Amino acid sequence: MNQEVYHIPVLLRQSVSALVTTPDGTYVDATLGGGGHSRAILAVLGTAGRLYGIDRDSDAIANAPADARFTAIHGNFRYLTNFLRYYETEGRVDGILADLGVSSHHFDSAERGFSFRADAPLDMRMNRSGGITAAELLATADEGRLADIFRLYGELRCARGLAKAIMSRRQSDPVTTTGALVAVATPMLNPASLKKELAQVFQALRIEVNGEMEALEAFLRATAAALRPGGRLVVITYHSLEDRLVKNFMRTGRTDGKLETDIYGRADMPFKALGSKPTVPDAAEIEANPRARSAKLRVAERTTSPLT
Repeated sequence: MNQEVYHIPVLLRQSVSALVTTPDGTYVDATLGGGGHSRAILAVLGTAGRLYGIDRDSDAIANAPADARFTAIHGNFRYLTNFLRYYETEGRVDGILADLGVSSHHFDSAERGFSFRADAPLDMRMNRSGGITAAELLATADEGRLADIFRLYGELRCARGLAKAIMSRRQSDPVTTTGALVAVATPMLNPASLKKELAQVFQALRIEVNGEMEALEAFLRATAAALRPGGRLVVITYHSLEDRLVKNFMRTGRTDGKLETDIYGRADMPFKALGSKPTVPDAAEIEANPRARSAKLRVAERTTSPLT
């Protein structure tokens, strides 16, 4: 499978430049995807450099770079600590990259159920070997939970009404396909921004099905122990929910943004955010890859905190 077809990497040059501080270092691509970022990292690493690529999707692992300096790890990046302990690299990593969200491959593979552009089974699992599908979630969750999902993860004003519509529909005809979900959701949405709000509906279900927020929080906490002092954490976000977690973590070491201090009033700040604002794609990249439109690149450096 050609990686350029599988996935078009976003902010490629900027992310690799921020990540690789020494060509003979050890790095982690925590969201391997189509391998675009990994291949670019390998291109600037020396012969002694090492790169670990993590992905929960078996399609991504099958598309991994063939390079003696590269190790593919099939799993969820929330278990970063376990993976690095296994390879005896914990605390010695020079840089970690995470390109969050969904790859082009997921959107373009209609049978995966991530997109409303084609009618297909409503799956949405990034790891198809386990967990419940989006269709199963819609068939079993109660109205309150569905409303919370659409409000928290889709930021939809019609969350309660959409939940009610799904509950009503499933009594006679379960929502098992992307087309059926579109049919139920469309009357609840603003016609002037229909595509945007449909994307938010699908985003909300995808986040819940894959436990994305919980996985991101666990991953971020693990990076502090994984990186050596001076190591880089580079994260590309695509929506406000994940970007808020990343920004808070880089500034305070906590995803809720609360700064912790010891009994002497010393702040525990395991990272120093580099740059006051995130890097965003230019007009040329957005034109070539519309998925890049909402992307934000944030970079932080591992410090030697007085509490670590």
